Amino acid sequence: MGIHTYFQSLTDLERIIRCPGKFKFQEHSVSAHSWKVIQYAKTLADIEESNGVTVDWKKLYEITSSHDYGEIFIGDIKTPVKHYSLELRAMLQKVEEGMVEHFIEENIPEDLKHIFRRQLREGKDDSVEGRILEVADKMDQIYEAFAELQRGNTEKEFIVMYRNALIKIKQVKLHCVEYFLQNILPDLVSEGSRSPIDIEKITNEALAS
Repeated sequence: MGIHTYFQSLTDLERIIRCPGKFKFQEHSVSAHSWKVIQYAKTLADIEESNGVTVDWKKLYEITSSHDYGEIFIGDIKTPVKHYSLELRAMLQKVEEGMVEHFIEENIPEDLKHIFRRQLREGKDDSVEGRILEVADKMDQIYEAFAELQRGNTEKEFIVMYRNALIKIKQVKLHCVEYFLQNILPDLVSEGSRSPIDIEKITNEALAS
């Protein structure tokens, strides 16, 4: 019981594989995903600050490092399923939040419960930090899908993942989004030019939609 239980539970995130049930050249765990999201978010936040935006770095690190902790209880549910309808998404989020709250109540000392509730909450919101998390999370979907498409993986789900993540990023109002679209994405597309799958076409269609 106690904090030890929380620390021990983190190992479970290493065992949860993202995008289950599909052929992948490279597996990605939820814990690896979370680490990459933190790295993306750091750079995105630096870009925001360079444009005069104030960033709450403590909040940013808390929500990016813990944003998928609830998947310990429900696993990684495929994005197309998770977002099939607003009702289903709300139900899944309610279940996840309920199980996180139950875990906190059962295992975390009383004087630390309020801290864990803050850290393990859903971090995507309209704040600068919440929007950065949204973009960083979708960037990792792009890079995971890109790695599969670049190797010639013809699973349709990776095309959908790449396209939908790019569309979502494009809709977020941040300086770092413009930077990503203008300075990072072209390099990614150029690197994928030798892929048997037309990544440039998929990218252009997503940006035009």
